[in-house]
Amino acid sequence: MTRIAVGGFLHETNTFAPTKATYDAFVHGGGWPRMETGTGILKTLRRINVGLAGFIEAAEAERWELVPTIFTAATPCAHVTEDAYERITRVIVDGIAAAGPLDAVYLDLHGAMVTEHLDDGEGEILARVRRVIGNELPLVVSLDLHANVTPEMVEHADALIAYRTYPHVDMAETGRACARHLKLLLETKQRFAKAFRQLPFLIPISWQCTKDQPTKSIYERLVALQSAAVPTLSFAPGFPAADFIHCAPSVFAYGRTQAEADAAADAIAAIVEGHEDDFDGKIYSPDEGVRHAMELARTATRPVVIADTQDNPGAGGDSDTTGMLRALVRNKAERAATGVIYDPQSARAAHEAGEGATVTLALGGKSGIPGEAPYRESFVVEKLSNGSFIAPGPYFGGRAMEMGPSACLRIGDVRAVVASNKSQLADQAMYRYVGIEPTEQKILVNKSSVHFRADFEPIAAKLLICAAPGAMPADTADLPWTRLKPGIRVKPNGAPFNPTTKSRSTG
Repeated sequence: MTRIAVGGFLHETNTFAPTKATYDAFVHGGGWPRMETGTGILKTLRRINVGLAGFIEAAEAERWELVPTIFTAATPCAHVTEDAYERITRVIVDGIAAAGPLDAVYLDLHGAMVTEHLDDGEGEILARVRRVIGNELPLVVSLDLHANVTPEMVEHADALIAYRTYPHVDMAETGRACARHLKLLLETKQRFAKAFRQLPFLIPISWQCTKDQPTKSIYERLVALQSAAVPTLSFAPGFPAADFIHCAPSVFAYGRTQAEADAAADAIAAIVEGHEDDFDGKIYSPDEGVRHAMELARTATRPVVIADTQDNPGAGGDSDTTGMLRALVRNKAERAATGVIYDPQSARAAHEAGEGATVTLALGGKSGIPGEAPYRESFVVEKLSNGSFIAPGPYFGGRAMEMGPSACLRIGDVRAVVASNKSQLADQAMYRYVGIEPTEQKILVNKSSVHFRADFEPIAAKLLICAAPGAMPADTADLPWTRLKPGIRVKPNGAPFNPTTKSRSTG
Protein backbone atom coordinates (compact mmCIF):
# COMPACT_ATOMS: atom_id res chain seq x y z
CA MET A 1 0.00 0.00 0.00
CA THR A 2 1.24 3.51 -0.85
CA ARG A 3 2.14 5.31 2.38
CA ILE A 4 2.09 9.11 2.51
CA ALA A 5 2.94 11.36 5.45
CA VAL A 6 0.73 14.45 5.70
CA GLY A 7 0.57 17.61 7.76
CA GLY A 8 -0.55 21.22 7.74
CA PHE A 9 0.85 24.44 9.21
CA LEU A 10 -0.70 27.68 7.93
CA HIS A 11 -0.15 31.31 8.75
CA GLU A 12 -0.38 34.49 6.68
CA THR A 13 2.00 36.98 8.27
CA ASN A 14 1.50 40.73 8.17
CA THR A 15 4.84 42.00 9.47
CA PHE A 16 3.27 45.43 10.12
CA ALA A 17 0.42 44.08 12.31
CA PRO A 18 0.23 44.70 16.07
CA THR A 19 -0.17 41.14 17.43
CA LYS A 20 2.06 38.06 17.04
CA ALA A 21 0.93 34.46 16.53
CA THR A 22 1.65 32.50 19.70
CA TYR A 23 1.43 28.76 20.16
CA ASP A 24 -1.95 29.22 21.87
CA ALA A 25 -3.26 31.01 18.76
CA PHE A 26 -2.51 27.86 16.76
CA VAL A 27 -4.10 25.63 19.40
CA HIS A 28 -7.34 27.61 19.12
CA GLY A 29 -7.22 28.16 15.36
CA GLY A 30 -9.38 31.29 15.15
CA GLY A 31 -11.57 30.65 12.11
CA TRP A 32 -9.57 27.49 11.34
CA PRO A 33 -10.11 24.08 12.97
CA ARG A 34 -8.44 23.62 16.34
CA MET A 35 -4.98 22.05 16.38
CA GLU A 36 -5.09 18.30 15.76
CA THR A 37 -2.32 15.72 15.90
CA GLY A 38 -2.00 12.12 14.77
CA THR A 39 -5.11 10.18 13.78
CA GLY A 40 -7.36 12.96 15.12
CA ILE A 41 -6.57 14.81 11.87
CA LEU A 42 -8.26 12.11 9.79
CA LYS A 43 -11.43 12.44 11.89
CA THR A 44 -11.63 16.24 12.14
CA LEU A 45 -10.61 17.37 8.65
CA ARG A 46 -13.54 16.05 6.65
CA ARG A 47 -16.05 17.75 4.38
CA ILE A 48 -14.67 21.22 5.11
CA ASN A 49 -12.94 23.71 2.84
CA VAL A 50 -9.30 23.05 3.82
CA GLY A 51 -6.48 21.77 1.59
CA LEU A 52 -5.65 18.78 3.77
CA ALA A 53 -9.34 17.79 3.95
CA GLY A 54 -9.46 17.59 0.15
CA PHE A 55 -6.24 15.60 0.04
CA ILE A 56 -7.51 13.11 2.63
CA GLU A 57 -10.67 12.56 0.58
CA ALA A 58 -8.67 11.93 -2.62
CA ALA A 59 -6.11 9.73 -0.86
CA GLU A 60 -8.80 7.48 0.59
CA ALA A 61 -10.29 7.07 -2.89
CA GLU A 62 -6.84 5.88 -4.03
CA ARG A 63 -6.58 3.57 -0.99
CA TRP A 64 -3.38 5.26 0.13
CA GLU A 65 -2.34 4.84 3.74
CA LEU A 66 -1.92 8.22 5.40
CA VAL A 67 0.50 8.93 8.24
CA PRO A 68 -0.79 12.17 9.85
CA THR A 69 1.54 14.44 11.85
CA ILE A 70 -0.20 17.72 12.78
CA PHE A 71 -2.69 20.19 11.35
CA THR A 72 -2.73 23.69 12.74
CA ALA A 73 -3.45 27.22 11.58
CA ALA A 74 -3.95 30.64 13.14
CA THR A 75 -5.67 33.86 12.17
CA PRO A 76 -3.38 36.16 10.14
CA CYS A 77 -1.43 38.61 12.29
CA ALA A 78 2.17 39.63 12.89
CA HIS A 79 5.15 37.25 13.10
CA VAL A 80 4.80 33.66 14.29
CA THR A 81 6.73 33.41 17.54
CA GLU A 82 9.91 31.33 17.48
CA ASP A 83 8.44 29.11 20.20
CA ALA A 84 5.30 28.34 18.18
CA TYR A 85 7.19 27.75 14.94
CA GLU A 86 9.78 25.43 16.41
CA ARG A 87 7.29 23.40 18.44
CA ILE A 88 4.96 22.86 15.49
CA THR A 89 7.67 22.27 12.89
CA ARG A 90 9.28 19.71 15.20
CA VAL A 91 6.04 17.70 15.26
CA ILE A 92 5.93 17.66 11.45
CA VAL A 93 9.58 16.73 10.94
CA ASP A 94 9.81 14.22 13.78
CA GLY A 95 6.53 12.64 12.71
CA ILE A 96 7.82 12.13 9.18
CA ALA A 97 11.14 10.79 10.48
CA ALA A 98 9.32 8.27 12.70
CA ALA A 99 6.79 7.22 10.07
CA GLY A 100 8.76 4.29 8.72
CA PRO A 101 8.89 3.55 4.98
CA LEU A 102 7.15 6.26 2.97
CA ASP A 103 6.32 6.75 -0.69
CA ALA A 104 5.69 10.52 -0.53
CA VAL A 105 4.92 13.54 1.66
CA TYR A 106 2.09 16.07 1.28
CA LEU A 107 1.97 19.32 3.27
CA ASP A 108 -0.78 21.93 3.44
CA LEU A 109 1.04 25.25 3.94
CA HIS A 110 0.19 28.89 3.36
CA GLY A 111 3.30 30.30 1.71
CA ALA A 112 3.44 33.69 3.46
CA MET A 113 4.71 32.77 6.93
CA VAL A 114 7.31 35.03 8.54
CA THR A 115 8.53 34.19 12.02
CA GLU A 116 10.45 36.03 14.71
CA HIS A 117 13.66 34.34 13.52
CA LEU A 118 12.99 33.40 9.86
CA ASP A 119 11.79 35.38 6.85
CA ASP A 120 10.79 32.25 4.94
CA GLY A 121 8.93 29.96 7.32
CA GLU A 122 7.77 27.53 4.65
CA GLY A 123 11.11 27.35 2.89
CA GLU A 124 12.70 26.27 6.17
CA ILE A 125 9.99 23.67 6.85
CA LEU A 126 10.51 22.16 3.41
CA ALA A 127 14.31 22.18 3.82
CA ARG A 128 14.03 20.31 7.13
CA VAL A 129 11.60 17.78 5.67
CA ARG A 130 13.83 17.26 2.65
CA ARG A 131 16.80 16.54 4.93
CA VAL A 132 14.74 13.76 6.55
CA ILE A 133 13.27 12.15 3.41
CA GLY A 134 16.18 12.66 1.00
CA ASN A 135 16.04 13.92 -2.56
CA GLU A 136 14.15 11.06 -4.21
CA LEU A 137 10.89 10.96 -2.27
CA PRO A 138 8.15 13.16 -3.81
CA LEU A 139 7.16 16.22 -1.72
CA VAL A 140 4.01 18.05 -2.87
CA VAL A 141 2.62 21.19 -1.22
CA SER A 142 -0.64 23.13 -1.45
CA LEU A 143 -0.35 26.90 -1.02
CA ASP A 144 -2.63 29.86 -0.51
CA LEU A 145 -3.25 32.19 -3.45
CA HIS A 146 -1.58 34.85 -1.27
CA ALA A 147 1.70 32.95 -0.96
CA ASN A 148 4.92 34.94 -1.25
CA VAL A 149 6.78 32.11 -2.94
CA THR A 150 10.56 31.93 -2.49
CA PRO A 151 13.30 30.18 -4.48
CA GLU A 152 13.89 27.89 -1.50
CA MET A 153 10.27 26.71 -1.51
CA VAL A 154 10.52 25.93 -5.23
CA GLU A 155 13.85 24.16 -4.76
CA HIS A 156 12.76 21.77 -2.01
CA ALA A 157 9.26 20.81 -3.27
CA ASP A 158 8.53 18.64 -6.27
CA ALA A 159 5.40 20.69 -6.81
CA LEU A 160 3.76 23.75 -5.27
CA ILE A 161 0.09 24.14 -6.18
CA ALA A 162 -1.81 27.31 -5.23
CA TYR A 163 -5.51 28.07 -4.81
CA ARG A 164 -7.16 29.66 -7.84
CA THR A 165 -10.04 31.49 -6.18
CA TYR A 166 -10.28 34.54 -3.95
CA PRO A 167 -12.57 34.22 -1.98
CA HIS A 168 -10.82 30.88 -1.37
CA VAL A 169 -13.67 28.49 -2.12
CA ASP A 170 -11.27 25.93 -3.65
CA MET A 171 -8.96 25.14 -0.72
CA ALA A 172 -10.17 21.52 -0.53
CA GLU A 173 -10.07 21.27 -4.32
CA THR A 174 -6.41 22.36 -4.24
CA GLY A 175 -5.71 19.48 -1.85
CA ARG A 176 -7.35 17.15 -4.36
CA ALA A 177 -5.23 18.68 -7.15
CA CYS A 178 -2.12 17.91 -5.08
CA ALA A 179 -3.27 14.30 -4.79
CA ARG A 180 -3.73 14.06 -8.57
CA HIS A 181 -0.26 15.46 -9.18
CA LEU A 182 1.26 13.15 -6.59
CA LYS A 183 -0.43 10.17 -8.22
CA LEU A 184 1.16 11.23 -11.51
CA LEU A 185 4.59 11.42 -9.87
CA LEU A 186 4.19 8.01 -8.26
CA GLU A 187 2.88 6.29 -11.41
CA THR A 188 5.31 7.77 -13.92
CA LYS A 189 8.37 8.08 -11.65
CA GLN A 190 8.88 11.34 -13.57
CA ARG A 191 10.37 14.50 -12.06
CA PHE A 192 8.94 17.56 -13.75
CA ALA A 193 10.98 20.58 -14.74
CA LYS A 194 10.29 23.72 -12.69
CA ALA A 195 9.83 27.32 -13.81
CA PHE A 196 9.50 30.18 -11.31
CA ARG A 197 8.91 33.86 -12.03
CA GLN A 198 8.55 36.73 -9.54
CA LEU A 199 6.63 39.74 -10.86
CA PRO A 200 7.78 43.39 -10.65
CA PHE A 201 4.92 45.05 -8.69
CA LEU A 202 2.86 44.42 -5.55
CA ILE A 203 -0.89 43.83 -5.98
CA PRO A 204 -3.22 45.19 -3.23
CA ILE A 205 -5.48 42.43 -1.93
CA SER A 206 -8.70 44.33 -2.67
CA TRP A 207 -7.97 43.97 -6.40
CA GLN A 208 -6.97 40.30 -6.32
CA CYS A 209 -10.57 39.03 -6.29
CA THR A 210 -11.00 36.28 -8.87
CA LYS A 211 -14.65 37.21 -9.43
CA ASP A 212 -13.46 40.45 -11.07
CA GLN A 213 -11.19 41.45 -13.91
CA PRO A 214 -8.34 41.30 -14.57
CA THR A 215 -7.73 38.39 -12.19
CA LYS A 216 -10.69 36.35 -13.45
CA SER A 217 -9.40 36.24 -17.04
CA ILE A 218 -5.82 35.53 -15.88
CA TYR A 219 -6.96 32.36 -14.12
CA GLU A 220 -9.09 31.36 -17.10
CA ARG A 221 -5.99 31.57 -19.28
CA LEU A 222 -3.96 29.69 -16.68
CA VAL A 223 -6.41 26.77 -16.76
CA ALA A 224 -6.32 26.73 -20.56
CA LEU A 225 -2.51 26.48 -20.57
CA GLN A 226 -2.45 23.45 -18.29
CA SER A 227 -1.98 20.17 -20.22
CA ALA A 228 -0.23 16.81 -20.17
CA ALA A 229 2.94 18.72 -21.01
CA VAL A 230 2.39 21.18 -18.14
CA PRO A 231 0.28 19.29 -15.57
CA THR A 232 0.17 22.12 -13.06
CA LEU A 233 0.55 25.87 -13.30
CA SER A 234 -0.04 28.47 -10.57
CA PHE A 235 -0.27 32.24 -10.20
CA ALA A 236 0.00 33.61 -6.65
CA PRO A 237 -0.79 37.35 -6.48
CA GLY A 238 1.00 37.31 -3.11
CA PHE A 239 0.39 38.81 0.30
CA PRO A 240 1.57 42.45 0.06
CA ALA A 241 2.21 43.09 3.76
CA ALA A 242 5.35 41.07 4.51
CA ASP A 243 8.48 43.17 4.65
CA PHE A 244 11.13 40.84 3.20
CA ILE A 245 12.90 40.41 -0.11
CA HIS A 246 10.58 37.77 -1.59
CA CYS A 247 7.29 39.58 -0.97
CA ALA A 248 5.96 39.55 -4.53
CA PRO A 249 3.41 38.00 -6.88
CA SER A 250 4.74 34.92 -8.62
CA VAL A 251 4.09 32.27 -11.25
CA PHE A 252 5.32 28.68 -10.97
CA ALA A 253 4.94 25.90 -13.49
CA TYR A 254 5.85 22.21 -13.74
CA GLY A 255 6.46 20.79 -17.20
CA ARG A 256 7.53 17.65 -18.99
CA THR A 257 10.52 19.63 -20.29
CA GLN A 258 12.18 22.81 -19.10
CA ALA A 259 11.15 24.58 -22.30
CA GLU A 260 7.49 23.69 -21.76
CA ALA A 261 7.54 24.81 -18.12
CA ASP A 262 9.29 28.07 -19.05
CA ALA A 263 6.86 28.82 -21.87
CA ALA A 264 3.81 28.41 -19.63
CA ALA A 265 5.27 30.48 -16.79
CA ASP A 266 6.38 33.24 -19.17
CA ALA A 267 2.95 33.38 -20.81
CA ILE A 268 1.12 33.94 -17.50
CA ALA A 269 3.73 36.38 -16.23
CA ALA A 270 3.37 38.45 -19.40
CA ILE A 271 -0.43 38.53 -19.06
CA VAL A 272 -0.22 39.69 -15.43
CA GLU A 273 2.31 42.41 -16.25
CA GLY A 274 0.14 43.54 -19.15
CA HIS A 275 -2.72 44.19 -16.71
CA GLU A 276 -0.77 46.38 -14.30
CA ASP A 277 -3.06 49.36 -14.97
CA ASP A 278 -6.12 47.28 -14.07
CA PHE A 279 -5.12 46.28 -10.53
CA ASP A 280 -6.74 49.34 -9.00
CA GLY A 281 -10.17 50.66 -8.07
CA LYS A 282 -12.29 53.03 -5.98
CA ILE A 283 -11.82 53.07 -2.19
CA TYR A 284 -14.06 55.28 -0.03
CA SER A 285 -13.37 57.08 3.23
CA PRO A 286 -15.65 55.91 6.11
CA ASP A 287 -18.09 58.84 5.91
CA GLU A 288 -18.06 58.91 2.12
CA GLY A 289 -18.74 55.18 1.96
CA VAL A 290 -21.52 55.21 4.55
CA ARG A 291 -23.28 58.18 2.91
CA HIS A 292 -23.06 56.52 -0.49
CA ALA A 293 -24.43 53.29 0.99
CA MET A 294 -27.31 55.18 2.62
CA GLU A 295 -28.17 56.81 -0.69
CA LEU A 296 -28.12 53.44 -2.50
CA ALA A 297 -30.16 51.84 0.30
CA ARG A 298 -33.07 54.22 -0.25
CA THR A 299 -34.11 52.30 -3.36
CA ALA A 300 -32.26 49.00 -2.92
CA THR A 301 -34.20 45.85 -2.03
CA ARG A 302 -31.10 44.08 -0.72
CA PRO A 303 -28.30 45.17 1.65
CA VAL A 304 -25.43 47.39 0.55
CA VAL A 305 -22.31 45.59 1.79
CA ILE A 306 -19.14 47.48 2.72
CA ALA A 307 -15.71 45.90 3.22
CA ASP A 308 -13.87 47.38 6.23
CA THR A 309 -10.75 46.25 4.42
CA GLN A 310 -7.99 47.82 6.53
CA ASP A 311 -9.08 46.05 9.74
CA ASN A 312 -9.51 42.65 8.10
CA PRO A 313 -8.34 39.98 10.58
CA GLY A 314 -7.79 37.75 7.56
CA ALA A 315 -4.89 40.05 6.62
CA GLY A 316 -3.39 40.77 10.03
CA GLY A 317 -5.82 43.32 11.47
CA ASP A 318 -6.85 42.97 15.10
CA SER A 319 -10.53 43.33 14.12
CA ASP A 320 -11.11 45.89 16.86
CA THR A 321 -11.10 49.30 15.17
CA THR A 322 -14.31 51.32 15.31
CA GLY A 323 -13.92 53.81 12.46
CA MET A 324 -16.74 52.29 10.43
CA LEU A 325 -19.04 51.89 13.45
CA ARG A 326 -18.53 55.55 14.31
CA ALA A 327 -19.30 56.56 10.72
CA LEU A 328 -22.54 54.56 10.75
CA VAL A 329 -23.64 56.20 14.02
CA ARG A 330 -22.45 59.67 13.06
CA ASN A 331 -24.40 59.58 9.81
CA LYS A 332 -27.51 58.10 11.51
CA ALA A 333 -27.57 54.99 9.35
CA GLU A 334 -30.72 52.87 9.69
CA ARG A 335 -30.92 49.08 9.85
CA ALA A 336 -27.16 48.83 9.73
CA ALA A 337 -24.91 46.15 11.21
CA THR A 338 -21.16 45.61 11.46
CA GLY A 339 -18.78 42.96 12.76
CA VAL A 340 -16.93 41.21 14.03
CA ILE A 341 -15.44 43.59 16.61
CA TYR A 342 -12.93 41.67 18.72
CA ASP A 343 -13.22 42.82 22.33
CA PRO A 344 -13.35 40.11 25.03
CA GLN A 345 -13.75 42.69 27.83
CA SER A 346 -16.80 44.31 26.24
CA ALA A 347 -18.31 40.91 25.42
CA ARG A 348 -17.86 39.87 29.05
CA ALA A 349 -19.44 43.10 30.30
CA ALA A 350 -22.44 42.53 28.03
CA HIS A 351 -22.87 39.00 29.40
CA GLU A 352 -22.66 40.27 32.96
CA ALA A 353 -25.29 42.92 32.24
CA GLY A 354 -27.67 40.55 30.44
CA GLU A 355 -29.98 40.87 27.44
CA GLY A 356 -32.01 44.07 27.43
CA ALA A 357 -29.59 45.98 29.63
CA THR A 358 -27.84 49.21 28.66
CA VAL A 359 -24.08 49.18 29.22
CA THR A 360 -21.49 51.92 28.89
CA LEU A 361 -18.35 50.56 27.27
CA ALA A 362 -14.98 51.52 25.87
CA LEU A 363 -15.53 49.36 22.79
CA GLY A 364 -12.64 48.19 20.63
CA GLY A 365 -9.65 50.38 19.77
CA LYS A 366 -7.24 48.49 22.01
CA SER A 367 -4.62 47.39 19.46
CA GLY A 368 -2.77 50.71 19.21
CA ILE A 369 -3.59 51.46 15.56
CA PRO A 370 -2.74 55.12 14.79
CA GLY A 371 -5.86 57.28 14.63
CA GLU A 372 -7.90 54.76 16.59
CA ALA A 373 -9.14 54.70 20.21
CA PRO A 374 -11.84 52.88 22.18
CA TYR A 375 -15.38 54.01 21.34
CA ARG A 376 -16.86 55.20 24.64
CA GLU A 377 -20.63 55.00 24.38
CA SER A 378 -23.74 53.37 25.84
CA PHE A 379 -25.11 50.31 24.03
CA VAL A 380 -28.20 48.14 24.40
CA VAL A 381 -27.41 44.44 24.80
CA GLU A 382 -29.84 42.91 22.32
CA LYS A 383 -28.63 39.31 22.16
CA LEU A 384 -26.00 37.10 23.81
CA SER A 385 -24.28 33.96 22.49
CA ASN A 386 -21.65 31.48 23.63
CA GLY A 387 -20.05 31.88 20.20
CA SER A 388 -20.42 28.28 18.98
CA PHE A 389 -22.05 27.80 15.57
CA ILE A 390 -21.53 26.34 12.11
CA ALA A 391 -20.53 28.61 9.20
CA PRO A 392 -22.09 26.89 6.16
CA GLY A 393 -21.17 29.41 3.47
CA PRO A 394 -18.78 28.74 0.57
CA TYR A 395 -15.64 30.12 2.25
CA PHE A 396 -15.76 28.38 5.64
CA GLY A 397 -17.55 25.42 4.07
CA GLY A 398 -19.34 24.09 7.15
CA ARG A 399 -16.55 24.80 9.61
CA ALA A 400 -17.39 24.80 13.33
CA MET A 401 -16.76 28.30 14.69
CA GLU A 402 -15.81 29.14 18.27
CA MET A 403 -16.03 32.92 18.72
CA GLY A 404 -16.27 32.78 22.51
CA PRO A 405 -18.74 34.87 24.55
CA SER A 406 -20.38 37.21 22.04
CA ALA A 407 -23.06 39.88 21.90
CA CYS A 408 -25.16 42.00 19.60
CA LEU A 409 -24.82 45.57 20.84
CA ARG A 410 -27.11 48.31 19.51
CA ILE A 411 -26.59 52.06 19.40
CA GLY A 412 -29.37 53.95 17.63
CA ASP A 413 -30.34 51.73 14.70
CA VAL A 414 -26.82 50.36 14.29
CA ARG A 415 -25.90 46.91 15.57
CA ALA A 416 -22.43 45.51 16.18
CA VAL A 417 -21.32 41.90 16.55
CA VAL A 418 -18.79 41.79 19.42
CA ALA A 419 -16.83 38.60 20.10
CA SER A 420 -14.08 37.18 22.29
CA ASN A 421 -12.16 35.55 19.43
CA LYS A 422 -11.06 36.85 16.04
CA SER A 423 -12.19 35.73 12.60
CA GLN A 424 -13.05 37.76 9.54
CA LEU A 425 -16.75 38.17 8.84
CA ALA A 426 -17.03 35.99 5.75
CA ASP A 427 -20.27 34.09 6.43
CA GLN A 428 -23.85 35.25 6.99
CA ALA A 429 -23.98 32.99 10.06
CA MET A 430 -21.56 35.38 11.75
CA TYR A 431 -24.46 37.84 12.03
CA ARG A 432 -27.17 35.29 12.71
CA TYR A 433 -25.44 33.74 15.71
CA VAL A 434 -26.14 36.93 17.69
CA GLY A 435 -29.64 37.42 16.34
CA ILE A 436 -28.99 39.73 13.36
CA GLU A 437 -30.61 38.62 10.10
CA PRO A 438 -28.24 40.00 7.43
CA THR A 439 -30.78 39.91 4.61
CA GLU A 440 -33.05 42.29 6.55
CA GLN A 441 -30.40 45.02 6.97
CA LYS A 442 -29.99 48.02 4.69
CA ILE A 443 -26.22 48.26 5.26
CA LEU A 444 -23.70 45.60 6.35
CA VAL A 445 -20.09 46.48 7.16
CA ASN A 446 -17.85 43.40 7.21
CA LYS A 447 -14.33 43.26 8.59
CA SER A 448 -13.04 41.41 5.55
CA SER A 449 -11.50 42.34 2.22
CA VAL A 450 -12.66 39.76 -0.31
CA HIS A 451 -13.54 36.42 1.33
CA PHE A 452 -16.92 37.76 2.46
CA ARG A 453 -17.97 38.05 -1.16
CA ALA A 454 -18.45 34.29 -1.51
CA ASP A 455 -21.45 34.35 0.83
CA PHE A 456 -22.57 38.00 0.67
CA GLU A 457 -22.43 38.83 -3.02
CA PRO A 458 -25.63 36.84 -3.74
CA ILE A 459 -27.58 38.94 -1.19
CA ALA A 460 -25.93 42.32 -1.92
CA ALA A 461 -27.37 45.20 -3.90
CA LYS A 462 -23.88 46.72 -4.12
CA LEU A 463 -20.38 46.08 -2.77
CA LEU A 464 -18.19 48.99 -1.60
CA ILE A 465 -14.69 49.18 -0.11
CA CYS A 466 -13.87 51.59 2.72
CA ALA A 467 -10.55 52.48 4.30
CA ALA A 468 -11.00 53.13 8.02
CA PRO A 469 -8.01 52.80 10.39
CA GLY A 470 -6.45 49.34 10.41
CA ALA A 471 -3.26 47.32 10.10
CA MET A 472 -3.63 46.45 6.40
CA PRO A 473 -3.56 49.61 4.25
CA ALA A 474 -5.64 49.32 1.11
CA ASP A 475 -2.83 51.19 -0.67
CA THR A 476 0.34 49.09 -0.41
CA ALA A 477 2.44 52.20 -1.01
CA ASP A 478 1.37 53.44 2.44
CA LEU A 479 3.29 50.69 4.25
CA PRO A 480 6.72 51.58 5.73
CA TRP A 481 8.71 49.14 3.60
CA THR A 482 12.40 48.61 4.41
CA ARG A 483 13.38 45.17 3.05
CA LEU A 484 11.66 44.55 -0.29
CA LYS A 485 13.55 43.52 -3.40
CA PRO A 486 15.19 46.69 -4.78
CA GLY A 487 13.26 47.94 -7.81
CA ILE A 488 9.93 46.21 -7.17
CA ARG A 489 7.06 48.68 -7.52
CA VAL A 490 5.26 49.12 -4.19
CA LYS A 491 1.87 49.29 -5.98
CA PRO A 492 0.70 48.94 -9.59
CA ASN A 493 2.48 51.70 -11.52
CA GLY A 494 3.95 52.86 -8.20
CA ALA A 495 7.45 53.99 -7.32
CA PRO A 496 10.21 51.36 -7.41
CA PHE A 497 11.37 50.37 -3.93
CA ASN A 498 14.70 51.93 -3.01
CA PRO A 499 16.12 50.74 0.33
CA THR A 500 17.94 54.04 0.80
CA THR A 501 14.72 56.11 0.46
CA LYS A 502 12.14 56.34 3.23
CA SER A 503 8.66 55.16 2.33
CA ARG A 504 5.80 57.65 2.07
CA SER A 505 4.42 56.74 5.50
CA THR A 506 7.71 57.33 7.34
CA GLY A 507 9.22 60.15 5.35
